[in-house]
Amino acid sequence: MAILLFQQKCSSSLLFVTVLMAALLLCLPNSCLCFYPKLLNYSATKYSRAADWSPAGATWYGSPSGAGSNGGACGYGDAVAQTPFSSLVSAGGPSLFSSGEGCGACYQVKCSQNEACSGNPVTIVITDECPGCTSEATHFDLSGTSFGAMAISGQADKLRNAGVLQIQYRRVECNYPGAKLVFHVDPGSNDFYFSTLVEYEDGDGDLRGVELKVGSGSEWQKMDESWGAVWKLNSGSKLQGPLSLRLTAKDSGKTLVASNVIPAGWTPGSTYRSVVNFDT
Repeated sequence: MAILLFQQKCSSSLLFVTVLMAALLLCLPNSCLCFYPKLLNYSATKYSRAADWSPAGATWYGSPSGAGSNGGACGYGDAVAQTPFSSLVSAGGPSLFSSGEGCGACYQVKCSQNEACSGNPVTIVITDECPGCTSEATHFDLSGTSFGAMAISGQADKLRNAGVLQIQYRRVECNYPGAKLVFHVDPGSNDFYFSTLVEYEDGDGDLRGVELKVGSGSEWQKMDESWGAVWKLNSGSKLQGPLSLRLTAKDSGKTLVASNVIPAGWTPGSTYRSVVNFDT
């Protein structure tokens, strides 16, 4: 019996050594078959896959180093030039803007057909509309900053001088490190009408729905999309704070509650910051 166990252990050891030697041989210099575990340390999402790049047209507008416009058709206002958007934004043609439903969606764009192109992806956010951008099925009218970011270092102006490019793009999850959801209450809001802009949603970036709950009640009232990234509610009863908002992401369907984010005594035109955001 002892001899049998010894033979089994030897066989197992020999098999392990054989496999190890084969792996080492595959990792010899110039071998393209070597397995590198660290290369698998990549957080793939439902959007981001290596083969998911699609063709699109691209132009740019506004100042060369600007944010394209002062907020645009999504309603983000001056925030487009500030952190975390940091002017890396774009107006979308009809298929991207999608009547405002595409506001906040994140994409990676890159170019390779101009000698000034770096080929490296740049992450941008849809913050505006380009209704006339219909020469291709998908068109990005990028900010000057976004367009130049696709260039080799030091050649941003040269790339912008091209004016029009054929690029590649793919949808990616939004990720604003350290940022929480922000709600800008519309100046026209009152005790019976509530309207708010929603900013900095991680994950999908765009929303399928927003609901509002008054105080400690249990009823969630469905809000309607007003325009861009702005949602509204006409209520038959007084909207006395605190108010909670429940958000549903457009594609994933994930829901998130910002409890009592709008305080008692809320005022039109004010900005309220939550302590939550979608997981990515």
